[in-house]
Amino acid sequence: MKKLLTSLTLGLMLVSQPALAEPNPNDPYESYNRVMFSINTSIDKAVLTPVAKGYRAVTPSPVRKGVNNFFNNLRDLYSFGSNLLRLDIEKAGTDIVRFGINSTFGLGGLLDIATEAQIPSHKSTLGDTFASWGWKNSHYFVYPLVGPSTVRDSVGGTIFVIAPADGYILRDNTLGNSARVVGAIGDREALLDLSDSAEEAAVDHYAYIRDAYMAYRTRTIVGAVPYGGEDDFDIDDLVTPENGQGNHRLDQPLPHDEAVNESHPEAEAEVGATVETRVIDINDWLLEDAALGQTEP
Repeated sequence: MKKLLTSLTLGLMLVSQPALAEPNPNDPYESYNRVMFSINTSIDKAVLTPVAKGYRAVTPSPVRKGVNNFFNNLRDLYSFGSNLLRLDIEKAGTDIVRFGINSTFGLGGLLDIATEAQIPSHKSTLGDTFASWGWKNSHYFVYPLVGPSTVRDSVGGTIFVIAPADGYILRDNTLGNSARVVGAIGDREALLDLSDSAEEAAVDHYAYIRDAYMAYRTRTIVGAVPYGGEDDFDIDDLVTPENGQGNHRLDQPLPHDEAVNESHPEAEAEVGATVETRVIDINDWLLEDAALGQTEP
């Protein structure tokens, strides 16, 4: 199981291809999203992927695993706050117990003792909290340097960037910032194989990642749908053809089964990784389990 992400990685999508599909009314910001996707991809190919491959080549697997465990342990702290805001006391309690055990007996989180002890992980983000408060459906949005997100998840991620939960542990100094960089590189390294598979499978890589991301979020948020129109403003009239033809309206989301049928397993694994981690503080763009469906809502 691969856990992931910390501030600027993971979401960086890998290989953009020409936009072949017609405008999608369920993706009202597609023009912006494709441009940002292309920028993220260029940065990823030029900087992150080479660095991640070098990191893999020179760093022993046990060390890489320890780094991922350390930052995954910090995600339990983020998750504790999110579950507490959702008034899910049981999951919040489990989060803080996991954090305490791994921090104390796991050498500061380098060893995942809690998982070995079969203490369940209930990773949650502010985006999940907002969904539990009623903002279940949200438009797709590509976050700069992070990648696939939604308006709702981006709001939550930005809050964590401004006020990171790990601020008392990773101080805003040379050592703390260096640790975050190492964590980001480790998160990107964990996605190398998945990103290669997703790249090979897609004709329009942007649409492929978008659809897989939204299918993934459908599975991780109870009652959510792949695309929705419950953001702060109604954009339906601007993006839906007058004749009512074409794709589903934003206020008529795809049924869950249909959404699942349109998903792409390889991409879901990749973006799931992304989601389960770096959306948290953007530093957390989620790579909870590289396999889709193993993360609880």
